[in-house]
Amino acid sequence: MIYKEILEKQLKEKIQRIIPLGGGDINEVFKIETLSKHFVVKINREEDFPEMLQKESKGLKLLARSGVRIPQPIANFTEAGYQFLILEFIEEESIKHSFWEKFAADLAKLHQNTHLLFGLEYDNYIGSLKQINTQKTTWDHFFIENRITPLMKMAFDEHLLDSAHIRSFEKFFLRLPELLPKEKPALIHGDLWSGNMMCGNGQTPFLIDPAVYYGNREMDIAMTQMFGGFNRNYLHFYNQFFPLEKGWEERISIHNLYPNLVHLNLFGKSYLGGIERVIDKF
Repeated sequence: MIYKEILEKQLKEKIQRIIPLGGGDINEVFKIETLSKHFVVKINREEDFPEMLQKESKGLKLLARSGVRIPQPIANFTEAGYQFLILEFIEEESIKHSFWEKFAADLAKLHQNTHLLFGLEYDNYIGSLKQINTQKTTWDHFFIENRITPLMKMAFDEHLLDSAHIRSFEKFFLRLPELLPKEKPALIHGDLWSGNMMCGNGQTPFLIDPAVYYGNREMDIAMTQMFGGFNRNYLHFYNQFFPLEKGWEERISIHNLYPNLVHLNLFGKSYLGGIERVIDKF
């Protein structure tokens, strides 16, 4: 395996075993075992997703500086047309009740990191799609210009949305300033479904695969409600640590327009009905 020689050179250790882990259309993922340590490595083709793993490493480090636990990035490099991200291996255990209070405390701690502007100094990815993070002064402007409009246009170009949908979106945009909360920018994970959290030893929460930026924290909260996998108790704990603004539950569907548009573009029209209901409702 070509990867083995490249990884041994980077780690300066002999690799005993390389074990395939769950990967996908974007990355190959392996557990790497040496005599002294275990690692996880993510690999993809540089030409397909330029700087993707570099952006992921930067995002993980930004989360870590906020006080959230992550698999520590060990190395990020490109060789032979492939990009590599070597991460600390986290030993997982089954989630118990005590996990959810710790998870809520960590998420509240993350969201209390703020910034003058919405966005980030660089663009990154959500899934295989590029995520535009051009900084804006208001959340409604950022949400419309950087989250909804690019994916709306992409879906229209791919014939997943039609002209009637675009007109409905334009009417919906006029209402958004009064519908969205007016909180300060918060550092958010950006892709917080259950597959992007882990339970480590001692019921310790870890976050992985971020799509970070400074946004409205309800984006993370909304996504935890989209696919399931999160104990509802975590929201009770979260609201004790960092209470959400009144009406947050009514705004879940609005903030989940973004991941729904991501999924519409990646996986097709099965996600269209949920999008239509929101833009027609408001």
